[in-house]
Amino acid sequence: MQGLRSCSDDAVRLHLNPPSMGATSGGLSIDEEESAEIRIQRLISEHPVIIFSRSSCCMCHVMKKLLATIGVHPTVIELEDSEIASLPSPPAQDSLSAKNPAPAVFIGGTCIGGLESLVALHLSGHLVPKLVEVGALWV
Repeated sequence: MQGLRSCSDDAVRLHLNPPSMGATSGGLSIDEEESAEIRIQRLISEHPVIIFSRSSCCMCHVMKKLLATIGVHPTVIELEDSEIASLPSPPAQDSLSAKNPAPAVFIGGTCIGGLESLVALHLSGHLVPKLVEVGALWV
């Protein structure tokens, strides 16, 4: 399919500027009329937990493992380096994510930031309630 390519069991490489035909795969769709920014915003709004990453990103792997131990399996989108700039800006308090916007995790449509912010949210005890609130986890 054009625009989407499965990279592993739990990640999809999304080409934000696909060729002239639309594509769908595994609940993800490509509308050739959308800009990269609009497409990312749509994906964020459609998935309760979504991670945007570079391929072979070790920080993304740690994020997925942390969420999996809690019982959440996020949608993971691998972006090309040229597509990273289309990600929404991370929260200002996440200094590491401000310099390096990927990986970025969004929960309930809100940018949590990178690995540093996700771990901080977990250690503060706020991650599980947030995941329950957006319907990504049932307790």
